[in-house]
Amino acid sequence: MAGARMLAAAVGCALLVAAAAGGVSALEPNAGGGWLRAHATFYGGADASGTMGGACGYGNLYAQGYGTRTAALSTALFNDGLACGQCYKLVCDRKTDRTWCKPGVSVTITATNFCPPNWDLPSDNGGWCNLPRPHFDMAQPAWEKIGIYRGGIIPVIYQRVPCIKKGGVRFTINGHDYFQLVLLTNVGAAGSIKAMDVKGSKSTDWMAMAHNWGAQWHSLAYLTGQGLSFRVTITDGQTLVFPNVVRPGWRFGQTFASNLQFK
Repeated sequence: MAGARMLAAAVGCALLVAAAAGGVSALEPNAGGGWLRAHATFYGGADASGTMGGACGYGNLYAQGYGTRTAALSTALFNDGLACGQCYKLVCDRKTDRTWCKPGVSVTITATNFCPPNWDLPSDNGGWCNLPRPHFDMAQPAWEKIGIYRGGIIPVIYQRVPCIKKGGVRFTINGHDYFQLVLLTNVGAAGSIKAMDVKGSKSTDWMAMAHNWGAQWHSLAYLTGQGLSFRVTITDGQTLVFPNVVRPGWRFGQTFASNLQFK
Protein backbone atom coordinates (compact mmCIF):
# COMPACT_ATOMS: atom_id res chain seq x y z
CA MET A 1 0.00 0.00 0.00
CA ALA A 2 2.75 2.43 0.96
CA GLY A 3 4.71 1.52 -2.16
CA ALA A 4 1.71 2.25 -4.36
CA ARG A 5 1.25 5.61 -2.68
CA MET A 6 4.91 6.54 -3.17
CA LEU A 7 4.73 5.54 -6.84
CA ALA A 8 1.69 7.74 -7.26
CA ALA A 9 3.51 10.64 -5.63
CA ALA A 10 6.52 10.19 -7.89
CA VAL A 11 4.33 10.27 -10.98
CA GLY A 12 2.53 13.31 -9.65
CA CYS A 13 5.52 15.17 -8.25
CA ALA A 14 4.94 17.92 -10.74
CA LEU A 15 1.27 17.99 -9.78
CA LEU A 16 -0.87 19.75 -7.22
CA VAL A 17 -3.56 18.64 -4.82
CA ALA A 18 -6.37 16.92 -6.63
CA ALA A 19 -9.97 17.12 -5.58
CA ALA A 20 -11.60 14.19 -3.91
CA ALA A 21 -12.93 11.60 -6.35
CA GLY A 22 -16.46 12.70 -5.60
CA GLY A 23 -15.65 16.29 -6.57
CA VAL A 24 -15.12 19.45 -4.55
CA SER A 25 -17.39 20.13 -1.62
CA ALA A 26 -17.47 22.99 0.85
CA LEU A 27 -16.95 22.52 4.57
CA GLU A 28 -18.06 25.00 7.22
CA PRO A 29 -18.92 27.83 4.79
CA ASN A 30 -17.95 31.29 6.03
CA ALA A 31 -17.29 34.78 4.77
CA GLY A 32 -13.74 33.76 3.88
CA GLY A 33 -14.99 31.31 1.28
CA GLY A 34 -15.25 28.16 3.41
CA TRP A 35 -13.17 24.99 3.32
CA LEU A 36 -12.87 22.88 0.17
CA ARG A 37 -11.61 19.35 -0.38
CA ALA A 38 -8.60 18.39 -2.50
CA HIS A 39 -5.50 16.21 -2.37
CA ALA A 40 -1.82 17.07 -2.12
CA THR A 41 1.41 15.52 -3.37
CA PHE A 42 4.96 16.86 -3.09
CA TYR A 43 8.00 17.58 -5.23
CA GLY A 44 11.33 19.40 -5.21
CA GLY A 45 13.29 17.38 -2.67
CA ALA A 46 13.82 17.76 1.07
CA ASP A 47 15.35 21.23 0.62
CA ALA A 48 12.80 22.29 -2.02
CA SER A 49 15.62 23.11 -4.44
CA GLY A 50 13.67 21.45 -7.23
CA THR A 51 10.86 24.00 -6.92
CA MET A 52 12.92 26.94 -8.18
CA GLY A 53 11.75 28.72 -11.32
CA GLY A 54 8.28 27.64 -12.29
CA ALA A 55 5.32 28.86 -14.28
CA CYS A 56 4.77 32.04 -12.25
CA GLY A 57 8.17 33.43 -13.20
CA TYR A 58 9.40 34.05 -9.66
CA GLY A 59 12.80 32.46 -10.28
CA ASN A 60 14.75 31.76 -7.09
CA LEU A 61 12.03 31.32 -4.47
CA TYR A 62 14.53 31.68 -1.64
CA ALA A 63 15.79 35.04 -2.91
CA GLN A 64 12.25 36.27 -3.58
CA GLY A 65 11.17 35.50 -0.01
CA TYR A 66 8.78 32.64 -0.75
CA GLY A 67 11.05 30.00 0.76
CA THR A 68 9.81 26.41 0.99
CA ARG A 69 6.14 27.14 1.75
CA THR A 70 5.06 26.94 -1.89
CA ALA A 71 2.99 24.80 -4.23
CA ALA A 72 2.17 24.20 -7.88
CA LEU A 73 -1.52 24.46 -8.72
CA SER A 74 -3.53 22.25 -11.04
CA THR A 75 -5.37 23.74 -14.01
CA ALA A 76 -8.56 23.99 -11.96
CA LEU A 77 -6.83 26.43 -9.58
CA PHE A 78 -4.05 28.03 -11.66
CA ASN A 79 -6.36 30.16 -13.84
CA ASP A 80 -3.78 30.61 -16.61
CA GLY A 81 -1.35 32.15 -14.13
CA LEU A 82 -3.73 34.69 -12.63
CA ALA A 83 -3.63 32.69 -9.37
CA CYS A 84 0.13 33.21 -8.99
CA GLY A 85 0.91 34.69 -5.59
CA GLN A 86 -2.27 33.53 -3.90
CA CYS A 87 -1.99 32.01 -0.42
CA TYR A 88 -3.78 28.90 0.80
CA LYS A 89 -4.10 27.31 4.21
CA LEU A 90 -4.11 23.51 4.09
CA VAL A 91 -4.96 20.88 6.68
CA CYS A 92 -4.62 17.15 6.16
CA ASP A 93 -8.09 15.59 6.38
CA ARG A 94 -7.83 12.99 9.14
CA LYS A 95 -11.52 12.19 8.80
CA THR A 96 -10.65 10.73 5.41
CA ASP A 97 -7.19 9.30 6.12
CA ARG A 98 -5.89 8.95 9.68
CA THR A 99 -2.86 6.89 8.60
CA TRP A 100 -0.88 9.52 6.73
CA CYS A 101 -2.20 12.79 8.21
CA LYS A 102 -0.44 14.61 11.02
CA PRO A 103 -2.94 15.77 13.63
CA GLY A 104 -3.59 19.33 14.76
CA VAL A 105 -1.37 21.16 12.28
CA SER A 106 -1.83 23.34 9.21
CA VAL A 107 0.46 24.96 6.66
CA THR A 108 0.09 28.12 4.57
CA ILE A 109 1.59 28.10 1.08
CA THR A 110 1.98 30.52 -1.81
CA ALA A 111 1.10 29.49 -5.37
CA THR A 112 4.34 29.72 -7.37
CA ASN A 113 4.04 27.08 -10.10
CA PHE A 114 1.70 25.13 -12.39
CA CYS A 115 0.92 21.44 -12.04
CA PRO A 116 0.12 20.22 -15.58
CA PRO A 117 -2.41 17.50 -16.37
CA ASN A 118 -1.25 14.03 -17.37
CA TRP A 119 -3.93 12.57 -19.60
CA ASP A 120 -2.00 9.30 -19.98
CA LEU A 121 -2.99 8.45 -16.42
CA PRO A 122 -6.43 8.31 -14.80
CA SER A 123 -7.34 11.20 -12.53
CA ASP A 124 -7.57 8.93 -9.49
CA ASN A 125 -4.28 7.13 -10.14
CA GLY A 126 -1.42 9.43 -11.07
CA GLY A 127 -3.20 12.08 -13.13
CA TRP A 128 -3.79 14.08 -9.99
CA CYS A 129 -3.76 17.47 -11.73
CA ASN A 130 -6.17 16.54 -14.50
CA LEU A 131 -9.28 18.64 -14.89
CA PRO A 132 -11.56 19.14 -13.08
CA ARG A 133 -9.59 18.25 -9.95
CA PRO A 134 -8.09 20.99 -7.73
CA HIS A 135 -4.70 19.74 -6.60
CA PHE A 136 -1.66 21.08 -4.74
CA ASP A 137 1.77 19.70 -5.61
CA MET A 138 3.58 21.15 -2.64
CA ALA A 139 7.23 21.76 -1.90
CA GLN A 140 8.25 18.74 0.14
CA PRO A 141 9.08 20.64 3.38
CA ALA A 142 5.63 22.28 3.32
CA TRP A 143 3.88 18.97 2.60
CA GLU A 144 5.69 17.23 5.44
CA LYS A 145 4.27 19.77 7.89
CA ILE A 146 0.89 18.09 7.48
CA GLY A 147 1.61 14.66 5.97
CA ILE A 148 3.78 11.61 6.67
CA TYR A 149 6.36 11.06 3.93
CA ARG A 150 5.48 7.42 3.17
CA GLY A 151 1.91 8.42 2.35
CA GLY A 152 2.93 10.18 -0.88
CA ILE A 153 -0.51 11.68 -1.43
CA ILE A 154 -2.94 12.92 1.21
CA PRO A 155 -6.49 14.29 1.30
CA VAL A 156 -6.64 17.92 2.41
CA ILE A 157 -9.09 20.65 3.14
CA TYR A 158 -8.04 24.12 2.05
CA GLN A 159 -9.10 27.75 1.83
CA ARG A 160 -7.75 31.03 0.46
CA VAL A 161 -6.18 33.23 3.13
CA PRO A 162 -4.59 36.69 2.99
CA CYS A 163 -0.89 36.76 2.18
CA ILE A 164 1.23 38.35 4.91
CA LYS A 165 4.34 40.02 3.50
CA LYS A 166 7.21 42.06 4.92
CA GLY A 167 8.20 45.18 3.03
CA GLY A 168 6.63 46.56 -0.12
CA VAL A 169 5.60 45.20 -3.50
CA ARG A 170 8.55 44.67 -5.86
CA PHE A 171 8.74 45.26 -9.62
CA THR A 172 11.26 43.54 -11.90
CA ILE A 173 11.58 45.00 -15.42
CA ASN A 174 12.53 42.66 -18.27
CA GLY A 175 11.98 42.72 -22.01
CA HIS A 176 13.33 45.22 -24.55
CA ASP A 177 12.40 48.53 -26.22
CA TYR A 178 8.65 48.68 -26.91
CA PHE A 179 8.12 45.63 -24.70
CA GLN A 180 8.34 45.97 -20.93
CA LEU A 181 7.69 42.68 -19.12
CA VAL A 182 7.05 43.43 -15.46
CA LEU A 183 7.17 40.77 -12.76
CA LEU A 184 5.42 41.56 -9.48
CA THR A 185 6.62 39.84 -6.32
CA ASN A 186 5.98 40.11 -2.59
CA VAL A 187 2.32 41.02 -3.09
CA GLY A 188 0.28 40.96 0.11
CA ALA A 189 -3.44 40.47 0.86
CA ALA A 190 -5.04 38.64 -2.12
CA GLY A 191 -1.56 38.04 -3.54
CA SER A 192 -2.72 37.85 -7.16
CA ILE A 193 -3.08 40.61 -9.73
CA LYS A 194 -6.35 41.54 -11.47
CA ALA A 195 -5.25 44.57 -13.51
CA MET A 196 -2.20 46.79 -13.97
CA ASP A 197 -1.46 50.14 -15.62
CA VAL A 198 1.79 51.98 -16.29
CA LYS A 199 2.65 55.65 -16.73
CA GLY A 200 5.96 57.01 -17.98
CA SER A 201 7.44 60.21 -16.58
CA LYS A 202 6.99 61.88 -20.00
CA SER A 203 3.23 61.29 -19.99
CA THR A 204 0.21 62.22 -17.89
CA ASP A 205 -1.87 59.26 -19.07
CA TRP A 206 -2.12 55.77 -17.65
CA MET A 207 -1.73 52.90 -20.14
CA ALA A 208 -3.33 49.52 -19.50
CA MET A 209 -0.97 46.57 -19.33
CA ALA A 210 -1.86 43.03 -20.42
CA HIS A 211 -1.35 39.78 -18.56
CA ASN A 212 1.51 37.92 -20.23
CA TRP A 213 2.26 34.76 -18.25
CA GLY A 214 2.50 33.80 -14.61
CA ALA A 215 2.84 36.88 -12.42
CA GLN A 216 4.11 38.99 -15.34
CA TRP A 217 2.34 41.83 -17.18
CA HIS A 218 3.51 43.70 -20.26
CA SER A 219 3.30 47.02 -22.04
CA LEU A 220 4.05 47.66 -25.73
CA ALA A 221 4.85 51.37 -25.34
CA TYR A 222 8.32 52.87 -25.65
CA LEU A 223 9.19 53.67 -22.04
CA THR A 224 12.91 52.89 -21.96
CA GLY A 225 14.79 55.20 -19.61
CA GLN A 226 11.70 57.00 -18.30
CA GLY A 227 10.68 56.97 -14.67
CA LEU A 228 7.77 54.56 -14.28
CA SER A 229 4.69 54.59 -12.08
CA PHE A 230 2.34 51.64 -11.74
CA ARG A 231 -1.31 51.32 -10.76
CA VAL A 232 -2.07 47.80 -9.54
CA THR A 233 -5.41 46.21 -8.68
CA ILE A 234 -5.36 42.87 -6.90
CA THR A 235 -8.10 40.25 -7.03
CA ASP A 236 -9.81 41.39 -3.82
CA GLY A 237 -10.45 44.78 -5.46
CA GLN A 238 -7.79 46.84 -3.69
CA THR A 239 -5.91 49.33 -5.90
CA LEU A 240 -2.61 51.01 -5.09
CA VAL A 241 -0.64 53.57 -7.08
CA PHE A 242 3.15 53.24 -6.94
CA PRO A 243 4.37 56.67 -8.08
CA ASN A 244 7.83 56.82 -9.65
CA VAL A 245 8.74 53.43 -8.18
CA VAL A 246 11.10 52.82 -11.12
CA ARG A 247 13.61 55.64 -11.35
CA PRO A 248 14.73 57.19 -14.67
CA GLY A 249 17.70 55.52 -16.32
CA TRP A 250 16.67 52.01 -15.28
CA ARG A 251 18.00 48.96 -17.12
CA PHE A 252 16.25 45.75 -18.11
CA GLY A 253 16.71 43.07 -15.45
CA GLN A 254 16.59 45.47 -12.50
CA THR A 255 14.23 45.08 -9.52
CA PHE A 256 12.71 48.03 -7.68
CA ALA A 257 11.16 47.73 -4.23
CA SER A 258 8.33 50.02 -3.22
CA ASN A 259 7.38 51.24 0.24
CA LEU A 260 3.72 50.35 -0.29
CA GLN A 261 1.90 47.11 0.46
CA PHE A 262 -1.66 45.80 0.19
CA LYS A 263 -3.41 45.21 3.49
